[in-house]
Amino acid sequence: MSAGMTRVQAIWQHPLYQKHLNALTRLESDRIFCRHTPEHFLDVARLAYIFALERNLDCSRELIYCTALLHDIGRAEQYTVGTPHDEAGARIAETILSDLDFSSEEKEAILSAIREHRSSSDEVPVLSQLIYEADKKSR
Repeated sequence: MSAGMTRVQAIWQHPLYQKHLNALTRLESDRIFCRHTPEHFLDVARLAYIFALERNLDCSRELIYCTALLHDIGRAEQYTVGTPHDEAGARIAETILSDLDFSSEEKEAILSAIREHRSSSDEVPVLSQLIYEADKKSR
């Protein structure tokens, strides 16, 4: 893992993240298109980072990647109990981020982007806009 990306790896290795990712993988195993796999999460991260670079936006690569890994992690809960995945994902992510070395500002930026990744608006922060756009383009 390159310097400055250690928290991305920490999210990936977090037991709660792995629990929800494994559940999601099982639940979508028969889905033909648009699976919410690590490949999708990384596609979103790469696209969002490219958009940030192209637009000369002040948004760290590490926060983009952390957010992209977490943005759809609530989907298993949506499938099993009906909670919208953005709400479930923000709750799951809050637990994970609290266990790791994120500032309050970083946590709030990531959680906002997870909550807002399903709707487009110029009124949301840059990270939210990047994740929304990258998620749509990754399909």
